[in-house]
Amino acid sequence: MVTHNEYLKNILSHVLDSYDFLKEINDNPGDLEVIKKELLKINGFIKVMTNNIDSDKIQSSDFKPLKSKFRHYLENYFFEKEIETMSPLYSNDLHRVKNMRLKILESLEDKKMINDVKELFERI
Repeated sequence: MVTHNEYLKNILSHVLDSYDFLKEINDNPGDLEVIKKELLKINGFIKVMTNNIDSDKIQSSDFKPLKSKFRHYLENYFFEKEIETMSPLYSNDLHRVKNMRLKILESLEDKKMINDVKELFERI
């Protein structure tokens, strides 16, 4: 049976995989849909993490500092609507696609959130 910490570590690995994938995209026409898909994955996994980081369920306090960073990210960064607006007009404009991707990566790096995710993932 999977422990709660192992379950959360698995979710962190999905966040890191999507983040790494976004870093490696070459900004080709049509990549806006790929970026949107990865962003939705990241947001979903972060929401799951936020909902599952509970004092009653976690013996280790390793996850608790991330909860506030995840909440900050979810409350302050909304790219889905912007991508929806951009998609029909600029999905083939490589500069706009690259800018959107870089803004998403920058938001994940805000408050060193992604660095903390990486450190925690390696530690547990």
